Amino acid sequence: MIFASLGAVALLLVASLLPIPGNYKVKVVLSGSMEPTIQTGSIIVARPVNQYQKGDIITFGKDTKKEIPVTHRIVSEKDGGFITRGDANDVTDTNLVQKKDIIGRVIFSAPYVGYAISAAKTPLGFVFLIIIPALLIILDEIRKIIREFRGIRKQKHQHIVERSEAPPSRRRMTV
Repeated sequence: MIFASLGAVALLLVASLLPIPGNYKVKVVLSGSMEPTIQTGSIIVARPVNQYQKGDIITFGKDTKKEIPVTHRIVSEKDGGFITRGDANDVTDTNLVQKKDIIGRVIFSAPYVGYAISAAKTPLGFVFLIIIPALLIILDEIRKIIREFRGIRKQKHQHIVERSEAPPSRRRMTV
């Protein structure tokens, strides 16, 4: 079960770094502005759609090493753009969100998984969440292979011993 969980974290880590067919984006929520709907440390899966409307939770903004996108709810439309607000915020966002700046509508969120993905993106977290479990799996497989070879060798040795202890009438003659 632990290995399955770690495997899922590894898969989500890769998914958050690489593009997924269908333009799905996996992002980690770093703030509490959408609580209780989406908790801090959750992951969200967003996908672009043709039309956005009031009530949709969208992820928008630049996604660079220095700038992170925002996930907020659309509260209204204005001048061809959208006014957004986090569910936990008392005021709307100051900037109008244009359709071209939207990464996608949130279609799924999973609480707390983002903490593991964020940790896995650090060098130390990567070692503990990816490298060490992978090494444990590899070592376990090597141990199983060695045990299997020893069993085969023991069976061969036992067969040879049995043949040598058999009465002469039962021995086979080899040329």
